[in-house]
Amino acid sequence: MKQKLMILLFVTISSSIVLRAQTGEGIHAFSLQQCIEYAHKNNAQIKNALLNVQIQQQINRGVTSAALPQLNGGISTNYYPNVAVQSFPNFIAAATYGVLVQEGVKNGAGNPIVAPSDFGYVQAQFGTPYNATASVALSQILFDGQVFVGLQARATSMQYQQKNVEVTEENIKANIYKVYYQLVVSKTQVALLDANIERFQKLLHDTQEMYKNGFAEKLDVDKTSVQLANLQTEKQKTLNSIAVGYLGLKILLGMPVKDSLILTDNINEDAIKDNVLNDTAYQYINRKDFQYLQLVKKLNQYNVKRYQMSYLPTVTLSGSFAKQAFRSQFNFFDKKGDWFTASAIGLNISVPLFDGFAKDSKIKQSRLELKQTDNSLDALKLSIDNDVKTAQLNFASALETLDFQKKNMQLAETVYNQTKKKYEVGTGSNTEITSAETDLKTAQTNYVNALYDAVIARVDYLKATGKL
Repeated sequence: MKQKLMILLFVTISSSIVLRAQTGEGIHAFSLQQCIEYAHKNNAQIKNALLNVQIQQQINRGVTSAALPQLNGGISTNYYPNVAVQSFPNFIAAATYGVLVQEGVKNGAGNPIVAPSDFGYVQAQFGTPYNATASVALSQILFDGQVFVGLQARATSMQYQQKNVEVTEENIKANIYKVYYQLVVSKTQVALLDANIERFQKLLHDTQEMYKNGFAEKLDVDKTSVQLANLQTEKQKTLNSIAVGYLGLKILLGMPVKDSLILTDNINEDAIKDNVLNDTAYQYINRKDFQYLQLVKKLNQYNVKRYQMSYLPTVTLSGSFAKQAFRSQFNFFDKKGDWFTASAIGLNISVPLFDGFAKDSKIKQSRLELKQTDNSLDALKLSIDNDVKTAQLNFASALETLDFQKKNMQLAETVYNQTKKKYEVGTGSNTEITSAETDLKTAQTNYVNALYDAVIARVDYLKATGKL
């Protein structure tokens, strides 16, 4: 019979695996560490934080580009259907009369030529209908204080985004710890319920036999049946609650809901205690959020420096080289016709003189923001002190409660077993055994709650001290 059951179980599991493979569902048997590693790759918040690191890399490239040479090329051609006409003083006539007067030329009457007082204006078209230009322009910043501060801040900006990833991972990790161990603890709860159900199934069987032999009433059988049904209902509710917990853990991991998740780690009281409270020393710098805020302060310091450097002149070197052609027809690529060279080299110095106190307001604003960061750091220190002390007290209390509830559960089980023996030999009543069973269930529930509270208190303490 046992062999048949093993074969049936194997066939059922194999069929389930094949069916899941065909429907594209995954089966994951994960330890706590494997859950954390899976979340690192699939949790949306962590993925976005990692993308922010890549975005910052591209922003840093943009900052670097401002300090590198800027080279631009251009090709342009223009066609003027009507070349613009310009009006200007008649310098040609003035020059001609000047030569005639200087040479002493006489007019037809034999008198020296005299230049008129007004030569008037002449109109002429300057330029050709077709023009073309091919050019290359180069510019290089020699000195710009704000650009140089931006270059200095690149490494800190990357550290800031990377630290944001660590803070996000730590928060997700803490939540995974809590949900994972809650589900692991629920195994203990289900095991206790199964033990109670098994006890009451035996009790119901014994009570029915006693009723058949006239040593118990029908009411005793009915009461035991009701209690057994209540236990089975409670187990079903617990299983439903556990199923919901698994869905929550999958969402936290970034795992498809249709996949199956099996938790392979177990929990015991020794692992919870693990001499954690023996080392109560902690440092602010161990906290990821404190490290994160320190980087914010450093970036704010760069911001102040950047606006201070805006008072300094900027120096830029520029150069250009161009080829130009002028044609009466569109024949720029013919061998006939020249291309004329034009080039220039320039040094530009821009000195800020007065901007309506805009720079001054920016400097003062950035200094106030830096002061806010200092205040936030001071507040975070107080918060860390409070977190550590509170977590320490809660953890110590949770461990004491766990020990007490374990002893209480063992005692309640002993009382139940003794009451059951009295009932079986006819010296106890059904009311006594019902009361003992209720006390046992209460003690078991309190133990499970104490076990979970101790796990949560441990996670909170490790997170508060930066040791998670």
